[in-house]
This record gives sequence, structure tokens and C-alpha cells, in this order.
Amino acid sequence: MRKLFFVLAIVILGSATYAQNYQLHSVYIYSFIRYVQWPGGDTSDDFVIGVLGDSPVIPHLEKMAEVKKAGNRTIVIRKFGNIDQVSNSEIVFVAKEAGSQLKPLLDKVGAANTLVITEEEGLGLEGSNINFVIRGGKLAFELNKSAMERADLKVSTELSRLAIII
Repeated sequence: MRKLFFVLAIVILGSATYAQNYQLHSVYIYSFIRYVQWPGGDTSDDFVIGVLGDSPVIPHLEKMAEVKKAGNRTIVIRKFGNIDQVSNSEIVFVAKEAGSQLKPLLDKVGAANTLVITEEEGLGLEGSNINFVIRGGKLAFELNKSAMERADLKVSTELSRLAIII
């Protein structure tokens, strides 16, 4: 009985930590909006965050978008089931399950001013702009400077100081 309780406690705590990480992902993503500069500055259009694939981050992003803005722009969350659906997004978050689609996604967005965020070890080196990783049991992020230059995105010094630069 004790073993069963212990196993259940670990599963519950593990899933709470998992959910907590995705809430933290959304906090980081909002910070990226504040500390990355897109060419052309503010427009009257919506600020679109697309999510490629299914991810537990979606409800957290939707909740954030209800109360936050990107400058004076309304934040809109769009879910993309495949790469063909990806369009007109300032940010595309690639769900872990869709990580294998990074190369075709990068080919599609080309030199567009799209911040591509991934969450799988190694994808930062493969060309995503920002890649979430776990370091020392904590959520951290890699910043690919050459990918940021390719997308013509300017990163603040504050954000660069917090990142693992690759």
C-alpha cells in the first residue's frame, strides 16, 4: 500500500511539474515578445503566436493572451496542425511532437521575421531561434544568434544575458 501511495505521489508531482513547466514556457514566451524587436515596429495588426502540433502550452498561451498585449497589439494564438497551415505569425512554437518538422518549417518561413521556438534538445543547433532545454532540473533556453540574424530579429542585452548562447 505504501509503495502504491509513493508511486501515485511521484506521478502526481511529476505531472504537476510538467504542467508548471508549460505555464513557465508561456511566461518566457511573453518575455521574448518584450525583449525581441521585430522590424517595422508596432502595427495595428494582431500579434500572432502560432503553435505547430499539439502542446500543453496552448491553454497557458491563450490565458496569457486574454490579459496581455504585445505593445499595443492584441495577441492571438493559432494552432497549426501541419506546416502548410503556418502563415503570418510573429512567433511559431514547435511542439515537441512536431520537432521533426523543424527543417521544413524553416524552409517555409525562410527569411521572414518569424521567431521559431522549439523545445527539444539539439533543435537550437538545427536552426530554431530559441530552444527550451532543461539544465540542472530547471527550464532554460538556448538563443541561436545566427538564426536571429537570419530572421532580422534584434535581441536585447537583457535577454542575451539570460540565454545559453549557441
